[in-house]
Amino acid sequence: MELDLQNIPRRKNLSKEDFLREYFVPKKPVVIENLAENWPAYKKWDFEYFREKAGDVVVPLYDGKPAKGRQNSHGPAMKLPFKDYIEILKKGPTDLRMFFFNLLQNCPELIKDFQYPDLGIKFFKKLPVLFVGGEGSKVVMHYDMDLANNFHFNFVGKKRIILYPPDQTDFLYKVPYSIVSMEIINMDKPDFEKYPALAIAKGYETVLGHGEALYIPSEWWHFIKYETACLSLTLRSLPKSPRKIVEVMNKLLFTRNYDNFMRKLKGQKWIDYKNNLAIKRTHRKAGIEE
Repeated sequence: MELDLQNIPRRKNLSKEDFLREYFVPKKPVVIENLAENWPAYKKWDFEYFREKAGDVVVPLYDGKPAKGRQNSHGPAMKLPFKDYIEILKKGPTDLRMFFFNLLQNCPELIKDFQYPDLGIKFFKKLPVLFVGGEGSKVVMHYDMDLANNFHFNFVGKKRIILYPPDQTDFLYKVPYSIVSMEIINMDKPDFEKYPALAIAKGYETVLGHGEALYIPSEWWHFIKYETACLSLTLRSLPKSPRKIVEVMNKLLFTRNYDNFMRKLKGQKWIDYKNNLAIKRTHRKAGIEE
């Protein structure tokens, strides 16, 4: 048994008009293969370049271990100078990842290496963020709390990305009071006996290579596996509709804080309760008998 996935469409020389009509308005993903080919980053960005430009910047690193007990769900595993992290990446597989690293705040001179694409949408220019991961590392299935439209540009290595639209949420074992699927689920090789609803969900996949850009629509779920060590940039377009703005504020101000409060109050019992509830809700909605 395998996940029900189709390939994400791939385009070259995609015009602003075609992007808006075929992908942005209908909220469909697309890989734009040559969107970044004229950027300096297309030729410059590799690990040696970042060692030179940002090697002494201390970066937070996150591992693949789910938070346990009373641990905060968003805490880093360690902090290291970027150059030391690069050495770890070069040695082979590691689950250490660097994510949401704000270039504007930490390495402003690198802003000149890329441009915001002319795709007919407004980008949030205060938050160009870098994502780096070691070979074999994985990002749990989730959607973004700020409900942004993401443009994910890969510059080093290859990564497998699985996407699901919001209408497939019922089958993805969403954990209550969170924006993630159950962290114990390995979406790269799921256990269908334990999580049979995943076989029902209909999604999309691609392998993103050098210089390629993936458009991830707002509210879409995404899982990422680093097939090799990778370095990527995400540019974001934030939601404008009142409904989404209210939803974002609710998640930022209530959902995340409430979850961390309950973790501290009840510890592992709270985590186990949420995971059990995720399974029960998913199987009920999918019509699967326990």
